[in-house]
Amino acid sequence: MSDDAQAQAGTAEGQGPVEISEDLARHLENKREELFEKFEIRDEFPEDVLEEARERTEGVQTEIADEIDERKDLRELTTWTTDPIDAQDFDDAISIEERDDEYVLWVHIADVTHYVHPDSAMWDEAVERSNTVYLPGYTIHMLPPVLAETVCSLVPNEDRLAHTVEMHLDKENLGYENIEIYKSVIESDERLTYSQAENRLEDSDAPLHEENALVYELANQMHEQRKEDGSLVLNPARDRAHTIIEECMLKANKAVTHTLMWDRGVEAMYRVHPQPSPDEWSKALREIQDLDGVSIPGDKWEDPRKAVNATLEQAPGRQLDKIQWAVMKVMPRARYMNDPFGGHHALNFEIYGHFTSPIRRLSDLINHWIVYQNDVPENLVELCDRASDKQKDAEQCEREYKGFLQEVGLDPAAVNNRGIEVVDDEEADNTI
Repeated sequence: MSDDAQAQAGTAEGQGPVEISEDLARHLENKREELFEKFEIRDEFPEDVLEEARERTEGVQTEIADEIDERKDLRELTTWTTDPIDAQDFDDAISIEERDDEYVLWVHIADVTHYVHPDSAMWDEAVERSNTVYLPGYTIHMLPPVLAETVCSLVPNEDRLAHTVEMHLDKENLGYENIEIYKSVIESDERLTYSQAENRLEDSDAPLHEENALVYELANQMHEQRKEDGSLVLNPARDRAHTIIEECMLKANKAVTHTLMWDRGVEAMYRVHPQPSPDEWSKALREIQDLDGVSIPGDKWEDPRKAVNATLEQAPGRQLDKIQWAVMKVMPRARYMNDPFGGHHALNFEIYGHFTSPIRRLSDLINHWIVYQNDVPENLVELCDRASDKQKDAEQCEREYKGFLQEVGLDPAAVNNRGIEVVDDEEADNTI
């Protein structure tokens, strides 16, 4: 069985889309429209934005060829993407090398600001939307899909413009020996799903096996180091492919914002996460300790984040959600700010910001522009507030829509994973 077939089989488990009646489909559409109005979420793109996006996807290869002399040519570097099987666009890719005394990790991000900049209609629309909103079975994009799924998608065997973060990491402590951030041209060798990445790790004869094994070795070390340093890890059972992507993206985000803060001394859209008060942390730990079958290790109580990490690793599976919820209840909301003061409590990073998802987050788009131009938008504080507020709106919209799906007898997870198919009323699994 091929990688693709295995991945498809593992995801669908033989199940097709969730079937619903036409009547129920109308109810879902009405609920979405109600929520979009409540949270001021724009579903349709204005025609001028769509037209601009379509124009920017014409003559792609000619434009890239014209750009090569102005960029670092990384097309000979072994590069690949790893995404969920149902991903529509691939905006990040990685490359890895091991040298005598260092790892070199490249994280390549689609160069979205080459196409979406402050003089464009797409930029204004991105500010309006501020993020992509993910509802079960329905997505409201920040940028027009025609752009995100073509020139800003790092598909295999095609030249693409990228913004590359090149990190030279000390083998002993995984600290940054050198960070370079630059515009590049890359060519992805392959697009892997998470299932395929797991298969490549298992099969020593498979293409990209050595590269995946090496980057997992590095990512696992970074993961363990984060936990040791006090970074909160609420999902301890992630598979290897997720660990690779999560740790590489965290390392790149941290590298970029450290460069902006320490090397350039410029404002940016930093991600600031305040810590709960000591009383709030104590309340959460007592709630966790009282759960049946759960015990917080005695030597971990002094550092609540390490206490939660250690408890999650040995708690019964049936209690994981309750432990996570006890923590989430006392956690303040993270916000975007133009100053990193206060750091990111959950990650235990002094300075942190977003860079690796400019297709779906305004913060990353803004930070790409600041890195490229070394120029900060005059209304940066206003942009930080908008991105923070719209993220809160998106999360609340998602919560309310999931609640509505449950009210009408649908499983949000099934809808999200399998999609929806509208059938004649008498054939539908669910009617209302």
